[in-house]
Amino acid sequence: MCCATREAERLSLRAMRDRTLQIAVKRLVIVVLFLPASVRAVSVWQPALGRLAKFAAVPNPAGRAENRASQQPSAGTTTGAATSGAAETKPEVNTYTLPPEKYRRAVEFARARYRLYPIEVAYGILVLWVILHWRVAVRFRDWAEARSSRRLLQALIYAPLMLVTLGVLGLPSEIYRQWLELKYQQSVESWPSWAWDWTKGGLVSLILGTFLVWILYGIIRRSPRRWWFYLWLVSIPIMVLLVFLQPLLIDPLFFRFEPLAAKQPVLVGEITKVVERAGFHIPPQRMFEMNASSKLNSLNAYVTGLGASKRVVVWDTTIAKLTVPQTLAVFGHEMGHYVLGHIWQGIAFAVCVILLFLYLGYRGMGWALEHWGPSWGLRGADDWASLPVLLLFLSVFNFLGSPVFNAFSRHLEHQADIYGLEVIHGLVPDAAQVAAQSFQVAGEVDLDDPDPSPLVEFWLFSHPSTKERIDFALHYDPWSKGLPPQFVRDVR
Repeated sequence: MCCATREAERLSLRAMRDRTLQIAVKRLVIVVLFLPASVRAVSVWQPALGRLAKFAAVPNPAGRAENRASQQPSAGTTTGAATSGAAETKPEVNTYTLPPEKYRRAVEFARARYRLYPIEVAYGILVLWVILHWRVAVRFRDWAEARSSRRLLQALIYAPLMLVTLGVLGLPSEIYRQWLELKYQQSVESWPSWAWDWTKGGLVSLILGTFLVWILYGIIRRSPRRWWFYLWLVSIPIMVLLVFLQPLLIDPLFFRFEPLAAKQPVLVGEITKVVERAGFHIPPQRMFEMNASSKLNSLNAYVTGLGASKRVVVWDTTIAKLTVPQTLAVFGHEMGHYVLGHIWQGIAFAVCVILLFLYLGYRGMGWALEHWGPSWGLRGADDWASLPVLLLFLSVFNFLGSPVFNAFSRHLEHQADIYGLEVIHGLVPDAAQVAAQSFQVAGEVDLDDPDPSPLVEFWLFSHPSTKERIDFALHYDPWSKGLPPQFVRDVR
């Protein structure tokens, strides 16, 4: 998979670790637009507490390190709630800080990823240009057409060859990312296990990508001038289906999911109180625990799926490293995504982006084929070998659109922060302080950047910065001002 493609899609999975809204809007756009990327990256890095969606593959700060040393495992119950593996007593949080050594490591880790991002984008675009300039795609096309005159069989030959080539060329950056995760103790996954996950993700991407490439060129051949519009129409049900199927078929390929009620019955009881306080209902069978600790150290919880597949997932690392009140704060945030319909909002936003990207891709590909098509050996837009041209333009558009995607995501994340604070108000003692502590614990574990530049936040952060989130949590208090809460109106 080409780096630019993977980078864009990462706001996901790395999905399994980093947040958005797991529909990471960008992930959906890239999947439906046929930009090949590892499904593992889409499912493994789900929206994490205060982290940057891995579409950009850069962390969003979310915590404070100095509390980590004071965390001690405890068992049993406290004040009406079971404890998790973290100690119940935490130092008061006033702002986001890190001790010197932790600060140094967090800055090193963040800068390594910040540097990698533009390098990967440029490298991905360069790879696509080289494939065109050296006529690699043309050789794959000729080989496919020489073996069958049937378009479906040609797609089954050409698309896997192209997608595997892009995947192999993008492998070095994937390896470097995993090396970084191991070096900074974000991952505990062995290299053989990582390689197997990469292979599984690649196989799923290969199957899905081949199908989408076949559809793309079938539509182009039938409507050379309006294929972008018809493809957009087709992409909508495909995107909805993918969001529905991901928690059922994709995510379980990489992690084990168990009913939260079976693993943490007392915690579910506390969560139920939060849900009931909001006048909403999330059935226990829609709550799951994921065994993230088998591969990761980081913390996370997220909402995923649609309809019958919709669910809330809490990582076992979150339960182990946060107190029950802190876990409820995290759950309240995720519940906000669930209740406020952010998945559907993300889909609607993605639908609009896809329409714009496909139209721009249509115009850009026409312009490029007119100027360089003959020198690249391309016969036209309906030529299998034109796929890298479209991918190149979509990669550029995705890069340039990142600030818009992330601004939209930050808006949804801020709404979820507000909802989380409101729904636990009056239920969790000193809810504002508890929420601030949860951000700091996550940031400590995740080694989040303590001082990101405004440009980095603008271009890459799918969440507000940790400092902003902590400051907001500590100062959001409509109740004392006699104002109604924004979302959870019945909480007094």
